[in-house]
Amino acid sequence: MSSPAQPLAASLVQSVDWLAIAPPTIAAVVGLVVLVADLFVAENRKTLLGWTSVAGLAAATLMLLPLLDGDRSTFCLTGDATVCSYTADRFTLVIQFLVLGGALLAALLSVTALKDARKELPEGEYWFLLLSSAAGAALLPASRDLATLIVALEVASLPAFALVGLRSGDRKSSEAALKFFLSSVTATAVSLMGISFLYASTGTLYLTQVADRIQNVDGQLHTLAQTGVVLTLVGFAFKTAAVPFHFWVPDTYVGAPLPIAAYLSVIGKAVGFSGLILVTVVALPSYADAWGPALAVLAALTMTVGNVGALRQQATRAYSAVRLLAWSSVGQAGYLLVPIAAAAYSGDAEKSIGSTVAYALMYGAVNLGAFAVAALVGRTKSLNRVSDYRGLYASSPLSALLLAFFLLCLAGLPPGIIGLFAKVTVFSAAVDAGLGWLAVIMAVNVVIALFYYLQWTALLFRAPEGEPEKHRVPAPLTAAIALTGVLGIALSGAPQLVLRFTDTALF
Repeated sequence: MSSPAQPLAASLVQSVDWLAIAPPTIAAVVGLVVLVADLFVAENRKTLLGWTSVAGLAAATLMLLPLLDGDRSTFCLTGDATVCSYTADRFTLVIQFLVLGGALLAALLSVTALKDARKELPEGEYWFLLLSSAAGAALLPASRDLATLIVALEVASLPAFALVGLRSGDRKSSEAALKFFLSSVTATAVSLMGISFLYASTGTLYLTQVADRIQNVDGQLHTLAQTGVVLTLVGFAFKTAAVPFHFWVPDTYVGAPLPIAAYLSVIGKAVGFSGLILVTVVALPSYADAWGPALAVLAALTMTVGNVGALRQQATRAYSAVRLLAWSSVGQAGYLLVPIAAAAYSGDAEKSIGSTVAYALMYGAVNLGAFAVAALVGRTKSLNRVSDYRGLYASSPLSALLLAFFLLCLAGLPPGIIGLFAKVTVFSAAVDAGLGWLAVIMAVNVVIALFYYLQWTALLFRAPEGEPEKHRVPAPLTAAIALTGVLGIALSGAPQLVLRFTDTALF
């Protein structure tokens, strides 16, 4: 006779769709392999760890291809197969492509950076932390319950703290890591409190169930639910570096190794914004009248403060090129927030979110390209000032032309058609949602940004001071610059491909 515990245990057994979870799993497994291999690989062969990591990230990215034929879900409730913790739909795949592709490019930059660091950075730990963070970042867009969402967020964030401060004996690096750590821990604490309030109000952590139950919360718990919504949004605003939670960005980017600054500028944003989309549009659509205006104001503040901060950078100040890219990334975060705010007012939330995803893809490709050229210049000009880029065309014509192209994409000017296309898409999302005032603020900020992007672009083609210094480009750095350049040029040639791919990207 079977015990009553046996049927109960059987009902808790879940089948795992290994193909669906392959991309983040491969990144995590390769990270563990690299950590163990570091114990046995001789010092003069540590480069093998880097190339193993690059291969692992490439394999994880390629594993997205078999998932394109349809949505897949796993870790579902045994009583209801439609309620799952992990879903690989089009939205998930687009963000995972951005995350894993961005991590792959950051890894290519890192191979050269670690070689130039001359043992200042421990290679085994570096690659393990980068792969661990990439695995968490790839898990997050697939998360469909609040517990998995917050775990993925922390798996992506915690290794990033260590990567920022990994350079031993560097005060600037330690200070950057501390600022990043404190701001992120605060964000996590606020998010966890908000999620606990939502769980207490609805009795579930699954996003679709939260969306259903929060509309019918008992009157006594209504205030608790509202507080949970506010705290959860504040926590994710920290993660996206939205103003006024952006203060850690410039110092963190300057103190981190340059490939990690590039990684944070793209993958960190992808993580924060995908989490924000899942919480607002999927879990809390009934509170759109609360989070819509809040995100619209945050978008206006973020783009304005970011662009004004970039405008104030002095060309001769140490690390001004990295600081300018850091402030620029804050401004770009403001543009990314616009369609999410518009989703609260629009009758077609999926189209609005598609605009954010399209903009994120454009931003990811060209911003990583700009950081790749900055890494090239930084090999001979350690202070990486904007003024160091004067006459870059005379010493490295192709790098100068590509950097000019990337900057024009970020500015939204031809020949950077993909940048113009992405900005028009975001602008139209605001107008269609009736947010005319936000569209006007965005237009003003685009004009402000034109000044500092064009100023930097013009500097590339001015006569150099003294003899032009030739830049020898290592193969991994060449690959990173070439990949971003090809992607940016291809998308500028056919920008409609991005929108077509992201149009059906949601849920």
